[in-house]
Amino acid sequence: MNFEFLLYNVAEGIATITFNRPKALNALSPAVMEELDKAIALARDDDEVKVVILTGAGDKAYVAGADIKIMSEFTPLMAKKFSVRGQEVLFNLASLPKPVIACVNGFALGGGNEVAMACDFIYASDKARFGQPEINLGVIPGFGGTQRLARLVGKGLAKEICLTGGMISAQEAKEIGLVNKVFPHAELMAKTLETAKLMASKGVVALREIKQVIDEGLDTDLRNACLKEIDRFALCFTSEDQIEGMGAFLEKRSPSFKGKLA
Repeated sequence: MNFEFLLYNVAEGIATITFNRPKALNALSPAVMEELDKAIALARDDDEVKVVILTGAGDKAYVAGADIKIMSEFTPLMAKKFSVRGQEVLFNLASLPKPVIACVNGFALGGGNEVAMACDFIYASDKARFGQPEINLGVIPGFGGTQRLARLVGKGLAKEICLTGGMISAQEAKEIGLVNKVFPHAELMAKTLETAKLMASKGVVALREIKQVIDEGLDTDLRNACLKEIDRFALCFTSEDQIEGMGAFLEKRSPSFKGKLA
């Protein structure tokens, strides 16, 4: 599939989706969000894809936010439609049954930070900057920023970031738990690919079950969350990857996982 605003590439079991509007700092528009949703579906339905990387073109921005020129002309109804659709796309991203790494190479502001937070975890360049600056425009985050941020860094820090509209560095983002790791800018993609390849070497059923049970468990109490883990642990024993993984361990060799998602 050809995209106007994205690049989509698959190699070695890894789908790399790149926001490709560098002159606009990869800003999000309704058209960009529609293409992102299609790219998510491509990765979901491709059995060759085990892991997804989401990044931005150019050296300045991952996604610097929504397209303000377009948003400035919204009516309240248009704004609600944009927010509803944006959140729907990001829930599709978050629920993708394959791990997604946000490879943040520059500004991740507003909608860009919201896209990154919908991924499973974030690797960042030391040049990256994060924030929810919507308050500077007289509005609030609309793609889940107030809610995902609070769940990742806590209520107080989320309020401070959203209420001040300021930016934080990649290192600060790591210190508060928004970012997993920070790398020198030139090494970011190589380090992200290193982790993606490691995950792609694992069984797809176990990858899916770990991702989903952690996400679902955080929305319930510990005892019921652990009951979910029991069910998903047992489900892994329906996979040929369980037979291969345990067989390889007993035979003292490296496993060759070839299972597929049901």
